[in-house]
Amino acid sequence: MSGRKLDLDSMNLPSVILASASPRRSELLRQLGVEFEVIPSTALESESEHLSPGELCSLNAYRKARLVSKHHPDALVIGMDTIVALDSKVLGKPRDMEQAFQMMRSLQGQTHRVLTGVCLIHLRSHKQKIFVEQTSVTFRPLSEQQIRQYYQHVNPLDKAGAYAIQERGEEIVADVKGSYTNVVGLPVERLQSELSDFESVVQLRG
Repeated sequence: MSGRKLDLDSMNLPSVILASASPRRSELLRQLGVEFEVIPSTALESESEHLSPGELCSLNAYRKARLVSKHHPDALVIGMDTIVALDSKVLGKPRDMEQAFQMMRSLQGQTHRVLTGVCLIHLRSHKQKIFVEQTSVTFRPLSEQQIRQYYQHVNPLDKAGAYAIQERGEEIVADVKGSYTNVVGLPVERLQSELSDFESVVQLRG
């Protein structure tokens, strides 16, 4: 990411709620110049094997945003879900270090997809938008020792795919095609354009 601040100060948005406890997403949304409140969603994430990766992250993003919006109908609620897909297999957050090692072994030397489903809901105006951003990430060939060394510095247990590109990513990633911030967990370029469609709902406040 270039570090350039995406300024939305001129936008007349309603109060915004980020339905995620992720500090990485908060930081990226803050870079957009948006004032927001963090209210993590307690919605259960689906792990259905009958859905495509895009359908799965869209559904989970919707569930997260919808649950929070029911309690805050006058706010613009943003829910997100990021998953890693190797071919058709979805790699979520590892349950333990053994599974994290398994995920990293399967990803090393391969190209996988990172998909983030985003749902924006303003319940009072019955306005809603769901979209999915996709980025291709190619890993370097990694030895067992290199994987262990990476995990000495990075905790993989709260991260889809068992890695974080913003934490020593140069040690494991060879190439990124698409939005870098999408791999971090929030596709800021796409979100910026979609937020402009919600300026009109501000007239419903008060």
